[in-house]
Amino acid sequence: MRIPDSCLFHTHFPPDLPLEMEADHLRRPHPSTYHQNMPQIPAGQTLLIDADDTLWENNVYFERAIAAFIGFLNHHEYSPAEVRATLNACERDTILAHGYGLNSFTRSLLDCYERLGASPVTAEHENKIKSFAHAIAEQEIELMPGVAETLAALATRHRLILMTKGNHAEQADKFSRSGLAPHFAAIEIVAEKDAQTYAEVMERHGLPSRKGWMIGNSPKSDINPALAAGLNAVFLFHKDTWVLEHATLNSAPEGQQLIELDGFSRLVELF
Repeated sequence: MRIPDSCLFHTHFPPDLPLEMEADHLRRPHPSTYHQNMPQIPAGQTLLIDADDTLWENNVYFERAIAAFIGFLNHHEYSPAEVRATLNACERDTILAHGYGLNSFTRSLLDCYERLGASPVTAEHENKIKSFAHAIAEQEIELMPGVAETLAALATRHRLILMTKGNHAEQADKFSRSGLAPHFAAIEIVAEKDAQTYAEVMERHGLPSRKGWMIGNSPKSDINPALAAGLNAVFLFHKDTWVLEHATLNSAPEGQQLIELDGFSRLVELF
């Protein structure tokens, strides 16, 4: 179910949701204050824009790979939900040690296989597991609805900066294949999106506090740390946001704005 077609301010996720409940919670509309009139933001803004699951589909391919992995594992002791919970834990550990990207995802799959002790990891099994991640790399870039047209319009009035995290080579390759580069004045590929990183990006691009915007689908990486760094933010709902990116959506500090929209193309109504 999608969020109704209106601009929503300061929508909150209840705190401390278990991971297995968060995904379902994101699929339901939330009590909010509805505003009939979209605020009009003047031209000349700097818009930091997320990439994965904001400009193009991403997590859905990982979900397909995970479903294939769980089916291949076909564990007789642990349920699919328990396998997924173990994989989530493996991904957290792998990210801390090795960062994001397909290599880390492959490590997580292999680690999960070993933790559950289904059977020894033979060369044949390892190659099969690696093939699930390899299939993700072969995916064509699938832009979200309205992205190309919306970016073209926004770029005539504002400065656009891509703000994405992950493996630098992988993210740069996706950006190049997307065909969206002409709309952006700069690209920032960072190891992690936290408040300190946003502050560094703001300083690098001469962006004063409260004068820029972060636009993305992740409460954990796109919205909360951007607000903490002094940016305004636009949260774009995506029903398939990665479970490790779920978090309580914080309120905007005094003097800053947080706006929630249900589609990328609606940005032209705001900016």
